[in-house]
Amino acid sequence: MEKKLYWMFKNVLIGPFLHVWNRPVMDGVENIPAEGAAIVASTHQSVMDSFFLALMIPRRITYPAKSEYFTAPGVVGAVQRWFFKSIGQIPVDRGAPDAGAATLAATRPLLEKGGVLGIYPEGTRSPDGRLYKGRTGMARIALATDAPIIPLAMIGSREANPIGTWIPRPKKVRMKVGEPIDGRAYVESLGIDPDSREAARPLTDHVMAVLAELSGQPYVDMYASEVKASLAAGKGYPHGTEPK
Repeated sequence: MEKKLYWMFKNVLIGPFLHVWNRPVMDGVENIPAEGAAIVASTHQSVMDSFFLALMIPRRITYPAKSEYFTAPGVVGAVQRWFFKSIGQIPVDRGAPDAGAATLAATRPLLEKGGVLGIYPEGTRSPDGRLYKGRTGMARIALATDAPIIPLAMIGSREANPIGTWIPRPKKVRMKVGEPIDGRAYVESLGIDPDSREAARPLTDHVMAVLAELSGQPYVDMYASEVKASLAAGKGYPHGTEPK
């Protein structure tokens, strides 16, 4: 049932409209393996990113989703729960003491079956279009499962779906896919044990550097969630992160 609904959303209910309205294109699609496990690590500019990615990637892609999406009350919660379950998303408790371990436990079965995992290393949408420091969960998953990381830059999706909007605007969306990254090989090249806890940070930083090059976005060496919290509290941008 989930596969049928995913196909319906992609090819009948949502996909055709987005193809006409936003004219998405994907450069480097050949870098996504035709079979076997893979982790698509994407920049995150809008809510619609997940729709554009699913539309353009030939294989079915699954994302870890906040567990709150599956437990919200009321009619809206029921619709939300139905939608995320119907397209096979994976609930993850991001409030767990070790959110990275929780995400690994939830996503490992998918990758062991040779599936494609979609993940946003920044952990949340960019508040201003720049690229922010990556969370290490993506790297921990790659190192634990030996799945290649496929870097992908979203370009134009912020203009197509600005923060606070639900209906996309008729702006063109482009995706640039980089070459696969062998996480364990990269970490070993640095002389670091890929099974150590120290391995995740340099691998994460390497992936973010590749994403910055692909996207052309300025890089901010702070978590986007921390910047958002500061802005929400009325404190403005933390020192050193102010847009130029």
